Amino acid sequence: MAAIAPAERHSAVTEMPDELRADVRLLGGLLGQVIAEHGGPGLLADVERLRKAVIAARRNETTADDIAAMVAEWPVDRAVHIARAFTCYFHLANLAEEHYRIRILRQRDKDDVPLRESLAEAVQALRGDERLQELIDGLEFRPVLTAHPTEARRRAVVTAIQRISAHLGEYNAPGRGTGEREEALRRLLEEIDLLWRTSQLRSTKLDPLDEVRTAMAAFDETLFRTVPLIYRSLDAALEPGTGTREPLSKAFIRYGSWIGGDRDGNPNVTAKVTREAVLIHAEHVLTALENAATRIGRTMTASAAYTPPSAELRAALSAAEDDHPDLVSEVATRSPQEPHRQWLLFVASRIAATRRRDLDLAYLSPADLIADLRLAQDSLRTAGAVRQAYGELQHLIWQVETFGFHLAELEVRQHSEVHAVALKEIASGKLSERTEEVLATIRVIGWIQERFGVRACRRYVVSFTRSADDVAAVYELARHALGDRAPVLDVVPLFESGEDLDNSAAVLDGMLSLEPVRRRLAENGRRVEVMLGYSDSAKELGPAAATLRLYDAQAALTDWAAENDVRLTLFHGRGGALGRGGGPANRAVLAQAPGSVAGRFKVTEQGEVIFARYGHSAIARRHIEQVTNAVLLASTSAVESSAAAAASKFRTLADQVATASEQAYRALTEAPGFPEWFALVSPLEEIGSLRLGSRPARRGLGAPRSLDDLRAIPWVFAWAQTRVNLPGWYGLGSGLAAVVSEGGLDELRSAYREWRLFAAMLDNAEMSLAKTDRSIASRYLALGGRDDFVEQVLDEYDRTRKLVLEVTGHTRLLENRRVLSRAVQLRDPYVDALSHLQLRALSALRADEDLSEEQREGLSTLLLLSVNGVAAGLQNTG
Repeated sequence: MAAIAPAERHSAVTEMPDELRADVRLLGGLLGQVIAEHGGPGLLADVERLRKAVIAARRNETTADDIAAMVAEWPVDRAVHIARAFTCYFHLANLAEEHYRIRILRQRDKDDVPLRESLAEAVQALRGDERLQELIDGLEFRPVLTAHPTEARRRAVVTAIQRISAHLGEYNAPGRGTGEREEALRRLLEEIDLLWRTSQLRSTKLDPLDEVRTAMAAFDETLFRTVPLIYRSLDAALEPGTGTREPLSKAFIRYGSWIGGDRDGNPNVTAKVTREAVLIHAEHVLTALENAATRIGRTMTASAAYTPPSAELRAALSAAEDDHPDLVSEVATRSPQEPHRQWLLFVASRIAATRRRDLDLAYLSPADLIADLRLAQDSLRTAGAVRQAYGELQHLIWQVETFGFHLAELEVRQHSEVHAVALKEIASGKLSERTEEVLATIRVIGWIQERFGVRACRRYVVSFTRSADDVAAVYELARHALGDRAPVLDVVPLFESGEDLDNSAAVLDGMLSLEPVRRRLAENGRRVEVMLGYSDSAKELGPAAATLRLYDAQAALTDWAAENDVRLTLFHGRGGALGRGGGPANRAVLAQAPGSVAGRFKVTEQGEVIFARYGHSAIARRHIEQVTNAVLLASTSAVESSAAAAASKFRTLADQVATASEQAYRALTEAPGFPEWFALVSPLEEIGSLRLGSRPARRGLGAPRSLDDLRAIPWVFAWAQTRVNLPGWYGLGSGLAAVVSEGGLDELRSAYREWRLFAAMLDNAEMSLAKTDRSIASRYLALGGRDDFVEQVLDEYDRTRKLVLEVTGHTRLLENRRVLSRAVQLRDPYVDALSHLQLRALSALRADEDLSEEQREGLSTLLLLSVNGVAAGLQNTG
């Protein structure tokens, strides 16, 4: 992005709300105090010199060359400390913005006006629609947590930030006395000091079970408590009296996970890891259910004199006493004349026994637990205690329905080629270690289903599905692994390349001829799931062409499902970054092909997105409500008809944009020498040293010979670090120019106003462009020694920026997104500081100079710290 004019930055500063400005100043001041205490006033002075210089550069009062010269003067160890300072600042600034966002959400949540994009707003909009109840009954939201390595922060850093967040909340809490605020301030300073002293870089590589345990933090701290609140919101919106009547909202959220199950390209995920991952899930969810049941049981002090138990509950208590006299006697002694309390505490003991594997007392299934909870609920309702029946007890029932005893369905993923090789080896009788592992994985799926039920693990995703044979291979391998005892499997084809997306419906035709598929259709109500890969299609085709190709695949698959009487669920493999299908989730849902949502939405939640969306209860609740709001609205006839009309009206125009954009994109990315150039101008090689996850960054070793060697995540991550953000916009300008050259500007503007898909494509590109800095990007691009590539990239940037503004009618990027625009403008100078530090390290490491091991290690540390800091500043990695 060209330098922000002084007036724009001043506007961003003056627009900053007082509460947010106060928090940023408070946290920044405390960080400055910590830096001075640790490194002396000289270190703080250097940090301030760089901070003021990058702001001055944005005002055209100094030059990038001047800043580069300043940065080059510092010893590497001093530069490392300065990089740490800016990185810590971004962690604190992000925290302050999160607090402000939560504050605003609470202020906007008023009784008389439903919160925008909430469940209440969706129900209000659908009130009177004859399909409302049908949509509610069939509603499904399936977020799938993945271990793709896009969370640049160490878990220790994340937890330190969470502690700071808690103390900031205490400091700002209304009604606090002076002593309380002083103590909160002292604790803030203590935790910021610890954040400064905590290494930002991982010293060891994560293994898959580390990733499983990290994801469990989101469940423990947020999801378990948040999910019933969302159901409560929907129930309250549907009809007055929630909490005093049987709920109208069912449990419609089902979490899935690839963490510990996704072995495509990750040899560290083994059958043993998959087994252990499920056991970790079970430990966490059973502990949470036990604690909740104990808490509710202890507070259920309703006396039998005022709330008499039903005959069924009395009989159940009597039977429990016969089977477990000591336990029931102990509970009764602690809760005399409180039968509902006795029963719920007995239930809590049974959940504990389930966790311990005490088979005499344990529940055999979640359904048995739900039956016992409904027994208490019905008894309370019969006794007139409806608030007790449908209050916290209903929350617990919803939690069991949502999470079961397995927490999240573990999904297995493997590459189709691995299955093909395994079948050849089985036919030859000579099995490799990898083929033995494939068979062991299927046996573990069988064990999981025996232990936790079919729902715990039945989906098997096949990467790079090219034909129905790739689906048949999984069922054939299951037969070889376990014979007649083969587990229940729903094989999910994953279509990723442009060609595979085009052929997806034909592959499904072939699937229908497979006997195991026909058998599953008869068992599951003719349900079929298909996964669409956003990351690899965008890397292959460019963002604009991939968007249209994915849309066409959705439309074709929707038509296929209607023709074959199949209930289709599309599984969207979207990343967090815009170059991997990211962006506002609710807008993405509303932009889907007509009929493709149908009340069901399944999507991957990857890396940093997990903690961004599920790190705080209020934000998690908001995210889920926004998505569900969009799922409901996108499934209505009005929205579907409008989308179909717009797609028909602008289809020819969209094809022109897609064709020209793909040509421009391929002209760059398929040019001889491009992969090697990309490795030189970006910290691609060094990103692997961040130890972001257990999965290798590429399919081979060394610099990529082609983009096929490189996974989509480091592709996007590395471009973000260069401040180019190429995967989010490259080629779109050429696509728009092809239409404008034929006098189609007005039609493009109409498409932007009338077609959600086209608007989302341009809005996402605009966000990527806003996070691009042309001046700094030029310095990175120059490192590769290819002026022709530099010219191509910058010309396309200028073209795309100009035409996106012309089509949207905006006078500047993000003009209609004030909050995001303000955040980008305020962050840009500080990201610039880290970029200059990174450029120093990258330039030295790329030069042909003889560096000592000590010098190379110091520069590598500086580079990795700056990568971490830029990721925090831009708030996305891959």
